[in-house]
Amino acid sequence: MNKYLPKIIGSSINFISHISTPFAVHLAFQLFSRPQKGNAKKMDTEFLNASIQKELHYQDISIMTYQWVGKKDTILLVHGWESNTSRWKKLIELLKTLDYNIITLDAPAHGNSGGTLFNAILYSECIHVVAKKIKPAIIIGHSVGGIATIISQHKYSLPSVKKVVLLGAPSNFTGIFDRYKSMMRYNKKVSNGIDQFVFNRFGHLPSYYHIHNFSENIHSQGLVIHDKEDRIIPYSDALDYQKHYKNSTLISTSGLGHGLKSKEINAHILDFINQ
Repeated sequence: MNKYLPKIIGSSINFISHISTPFAVHLAFQLFSRPQKGNAKKMDTEFLNASIQKELHYQDISIMTYQWVGKKDTILLVHGWESNTSRWKKLIELLKTLDYNIITLDAPAHGNSGGTLFNAILYSECIHVVAKKIKPAIIIGHSVGGIATIISQHKYSLPSVKKVVLLGAPSNFTGIFDRYKSMMRYNKKVSNGIDQFVFNRFGHLPSYYHIHNFSENIHSQGLVIHDKEDRIIPYSDALDYQKHYKNSTLISTSGLGHGLKSKEINAHILDFINQ
């Protein structure tokens, strides 16, 4: 049933668009922005209880943060869609042995943070709230957490941030929305309406959100790691970063998929941050 569910929902929203396009577009964007809690990875309560937990706030959203105290540089870890702080467990354990000061956050509508809706622009503001307070020297972002970090740094250019690591990160919004529209098989009314909805909500069309528009304001040294067989975010996005994020290095992997969880990946990260 799951295989056919997007088509069924998409067909229903397409039908509604013939009655009320604005309402259909609203439903489509709500669906796009609402994480499926049941599919999110479980929280590792025992692991998280060993951290110092604090809530920060962006507007009416509570942002849960976790800290493992260390004497070296502060590192901020930013997870991706339908995930949470627990995805960083093995990397955190390695960073702890090196005495880094580690801080993570759960995204809006994820983990122990508040809210019901999620998008990369909202996430970028939450990242800024945390980063402004803790002044990290290094930010490591996975998937949408990566592009949200880039958007945040483009807008605010926090001087404390010297290095950025992007793991399987999308380089643009156009591809993200195109894949969503294709999966749901939306008609032109809904597809075009989504673009206009983004413009009305955020002041820019999806095409604006591309690394080539953001790289000039980002002076941090970058490490981009992307798997050539990533089935969620295509490898071409990594090549966008290689082209436009001038102060970055691309490491390509094969067979690790979108999650990029392995000793090999952690070794690349440690080599980069220890330089």
